[in-house]
Amino acid sequence: MFVRALSLRDFRSWDSLRIDLTPGCTVFIGPNGHGKTNILESVGYLSTLSSHRVSSDAPMIRTGRSQAFASATVVNSGRELSIDLEFNDGKSNRGRINQSPTRRPREILGILQTVMFAPEDLSLVRGDPGDRRRFLDELLCTRLPRMAAVRADYDKVLRQRSALLKTAGGALRRGSRSEDGASALATLDVWDGHLATHGAQLLAGRLGLVHELAPFVSDAYRSLAPASRPARIRYRSSLAASLPPEYLDPARRPEPDDHVFLREKFVDELEAMRSKEIERGVCLVGPHRDDLELELGDTPAKGFASHGESWSFALSLRLGAFSLLRSDGTDPVLLLDDVFAELDRFRRQALAKVAVDAEQVLITAAVPEDVPEELHATRFTVEAHDTEAGRVSRITATSDATKEIPGDE
Repeated sequence: MFVRALSLRDFRSWDSLRIDLTPGCTVFIGPNGHGKTNILESVGYLSTLSSHRVSSDAPMIRTGRSQAFASATVVNSGRELSIDLEFNDGKSNRGRINQSPTRRPREILGILQTVMFAPEDLSLVRGDPGDRRRFLDELLCTRLPRMAAVRADYDKVLRQRSALLKTAGGALRRGSRSEDGASALATLDVWDGHLATHGAQLLAGRLGLVHELAPFVSDAYRSLAPASRPARIRYRSSLAASLPPEYLDPARRPEPDDHVFLREKFVDELEAMRSKEIERGVCLVGPHRDDLELELGDTPAKGFASHGESWSFALSLRLGAFSLLRSDGTDPVLLLDDVFAELDRFRRQALAKVAVDAEQVLITAAVPEDVPEELHATRFTVEAHDTEAGRVSRITATSDATKEIPGDE
């Protein structure tokens, strides 16, 4: 799989960009803040419908504009598809496949598969559980695009149920028997069923993913840090008290009807936690409370891993995801955002070895020396210029006859 062409309009610092890409390595070189990361971010967004840098879509739209556009032509096993995203300020985004509008942007998921490694990935080891849940869900939706709808439905039900818990809890604390409080309590059973249905599917998907991902992560870490303690990943569920201990073992192969069993346990746990949830006004059970545990030897990586071990584990998670997607039969596009400068010589060589073997790699670097010579990459220079409309990025090809990429004006 590779991106043959990329087009941006009013995306981040780019007023307009049209660039043809080829298989192999492509490097975008330029100082920090000049727009090179925005290129990789657009490709990653077209793949996952999220940014690796921010949680909202507003920054995707160039300052002073109300819309932004990103599109890519993707070639996979000889088949060519174009995908487009329209970002709208204050309104829903819109997607297109081969110029035909989709009902929802998430319908483009799966057409372009990417794995991105960026300095922000250190949060996968040192950050909050939400960072690791997001890592799992993005990979899960990349492999199984239908899970994006399950995840969206779960989030929608979670918001509704949380609002009901707050209403019921507020009435309880006031000692009142308001109609709103009584109505909230009466409808909680219905929402419990919805939350359990969608949550069980999401949990089953995550457990299956961790089962397949775990050996790839362990192997990647061993190659990056052969002298270090062995690395392992394990899923921690808020349903753990209701599940058999072996159920969360990464070595356990998931069964097709796991979601049925998990739904039953989900409902049981919700009933057991009902009074605590009403008292606190929050949902205490579900995938939104879970975590991906990272272990080095017998200790958790978070809080105990050294700086080098943390970088190795973060990189292992991404390389593990890359290997897993490859095992599915598709070579995803590898996106490396200014990471070689963060790695020591040994880890740079290990990452370069993977990059050389990938069908397409897009890399950003501040200076040419940051990119290993063995990558033999096509190079572009990215610069930013201040204009009346703000800072605007420009790109030029680096070759014997340097030329500006058409369409930047």
